[in-house]
Amino acid sequence: MRRYKHVGDIQKAMWDPSRIRNIGIVAHVDHGKTTLTDSLVAASGIISFELAGEQLFTDFLEIEQQRGITVQTSAVSLAHTFEGRDFIINLLDTPGHVDFTGDVARALRAIDGVVVVMDAVEGVMPQTETVVRQALHERVRPVLFINKVDRLIEELKLTPDAMQARFIKLITKFNELIRRFAPADAAEKWWIKVEEGSVAFGSAKEKWAVSVPQMKKKNISFKDIIEAYRAGTQVELAKRTPLFEVVLDMIITHLPNPKNAQGARVPAIWKGDPNSELGRDMITCNPQGKVCMVVTDIIVDEQAGVISTGRVFSGTLEKGKAVRLVGTDQEARIQQVGVYMGPDRVIVDRVPAGNIGAIIGMKEAYVGETLIESGAEGAGFEEIRYISEPVVTIAVEPKNFQELPRLVAELKKISREDPNVRVKINEETGEYLVSGMGEVHLEIVEYKMKEAGLEVKKSEPIVVYRETVTSEAGPIEGKSPNRHNRFMIAVEPLEQEVIKAIEEGKITAKQDRKERANVLRGLGWETDAARGVVTIVGTNVLTDVTKGIQYLNEVRDYVIEAFTEVCEEGPQMREAMRGVKVLLTDAMLHEDSVHRGPAQIIPAVRRPIQAAVLTANPIILEPILKLEVRVPQEFMGGATKVIQGRRGRIVSMEAEEDIAVVKASLPVANSFGLAADMRGETEGRAIWSTEFERFEQMPRELQEQAIRDTRKRKGLKLEVPKPEEFMD
Repeated sequence: MRRYKHVGDIQKAMWDPSRIRNIGIVAHVDHGKTTLTDSLVAASGIISFELAGEQLFTDFLEIEQQRGITVQTSAVSLAHTFEGRDFIINLLDTPGHVDFTGDVARALRAIDGVVVVMDAVEGVMPQTETVVRQALHERVRPVLFINKVDRLIEELKLTPDAMQARFIKLITKFNELIRRFAPADAAEKWWIKVEEGSVAFGSAKEKWAVSVPQMKKKNISFKDIIEAYRAGTQVELAKRTPLFEVVLDMIITHLPNPKNAQGARVPAIWKGDPNSELGRDMITCNPQGKVCMVVTDIIVDEQAGVISTGRVFSGTLEKGKAVRLVGTDQEARIQQVGVYMGPDRVIVDRVPAGNIGAIIGMKEAYVGETLIESGAEGAGFEEIRYISEPVVTIAVEPKNFQELPRLVAELKKISREDPNVRVKINEETGEYLVSGMGEVHLEIVEYKMKEAGLEVKKSEPIVVYRETVTSEAGPIEGKSPNRHNRFMIAVEPLEQEVIKAIEEGKITAKQDRKERANVLRGLGWETDAARGVVTIVGTNVLTDVTKGIQYLNEVRDYVIEAFTEVCEEGPQMREAMRGVKVLLTDAMLHEDSVHRGPAQIIPAVRRPIQAAVLTANPIILEPILKLEVRVPQEFMGGATKVIQGRRGRIVSMEAEEDIAVVKASLPVANSFGLAADMRGETEGRAIWSTEFERFEQMPRELQEQAIRDTRKRKGLKLEVPKPEEFMD
């Protein structure tokens, strides 16, 4: 095992793509990702072997150590010698908790392969499925590490044959996920195969692992492993077949290097022309080409300023180079570049294509942004897709009112570092509303504010609802305050297929107009409406079906602003709209631009949209969680009682040996405090996980109360306004 003594060694290896692997460790929460990472880090000489598995090196935030979970992705570069060659492995340790799947989505854009860690007893859990699905969507190749094999020996007392039967079952389930979610051309090629060594077995805690090639090489069988446990010689077992060696060999053998990976990934996730100069540079991972990098992580550091970490797909990052930020169309200059060694950021001269690097001091960047060297032509990468969205909100305010400016600055910093945190000011109540993926996510936001020295008061968790329509309404006329401009607006429910296409990124606001029109026509839209799409906000579409209206192009931005305002705050309870199609059917505009400024046009468009929504049988949608509970058979009744007592619906119940697996749907509004109830009814024997699944219509009998409660909290009149209140 070669250990890199200093960053100079790593810099040499960075220039040969065949010697680089960019990989992530992903898994369900508590399946052992960070413990595994510790052993890999120890193998590179960064921490001692004695502390590996206990130090949790990549969990360097205090709250991660307190709670025993990873809450943010951390990067580390490792060295490994395989068959006489030195390799550099850029490793990202990602969170496993469902509230932090956004972090996983961002990390996957930077890497080419993942080691999926699976608990040998628990098997494929919901979050395992989620991270595999995310990885395969990003064309990131998986290998499997079946962890906690010691539990099969010590807790379940399995024989070698029973262990192998269990492994076959787990591998079959894993390959089934690959078959379901991988791109058609990759599914079979990416299946994991025991005999080839793309699956390893072991114990991250005990620091040993085996794979079939390793077992043949070292003449070890599962019988020998069980014997080692009976004799208490696990330490000798770890020396004979160390975890790091097996896993790192598997990474180098079965996960692609950047050059091989980019050939397949770039055409799939980059929106530009693969045959252009920049496209060819990215596909060949050319360090001499023009720079193209995707920002996958932002940290705002008090000393260094904004640190943008991401994957360099072509060219070489170096001080002084000018780049263009594609999303915001701004120019910027690279001030400093670095690489990561766990919590330490090391300044280097250059970071070539195929590596994960950091740019220090570029305040214009944001997560998901594409940077292209000035003078080069090229599009941005497709947006990073999140499988969930913020569905829980808390209201915060400083205990000391004088600290309000600091609170505002800290919330801006947090939402910049984590795009899945949304911050909004309720102007009526003066509250700052912070939305996140779940209770744990918001606890981390609270912790970060506390770390910044802010004492805040917070509300109980508030559920994030959506407003939508169930029928057609309009056209309704809207007049500008000066009566010189008129708009006719109609609304109708957006088709479910279109909503799905928007969520999957097949239809976007920035897409080429013809390409988008073709997709919409394929989903049943008429040609005029498909061609006339003005913008898309969330899952709401504004389309212009007018013919030859003079001056309409000149007020387009004001029309978009009015539509956006209603999408962000619907008329029923000022919650965001979802799945609404707004059609501009006619308009009449004053010939003098003085009479069609924003103060005239915005209300003339906003008010008829609001009136049309209120006329189109509006309803409230509530967020629903997918819940999976694993519990001993004798406690299954207690678990189902808790679910049903919280408006939950049982979807299926299966038995796995003596464990019952209950799958259910549960409204977010009824999920708060679930842990205490579930522990109480199952004597702490239940293991469960939740994941945002969908928005669905709230029962009519509960809808009215939810609207009144929300309007009251927002300082609005309790009654929903009538459509006439928005009509002139």
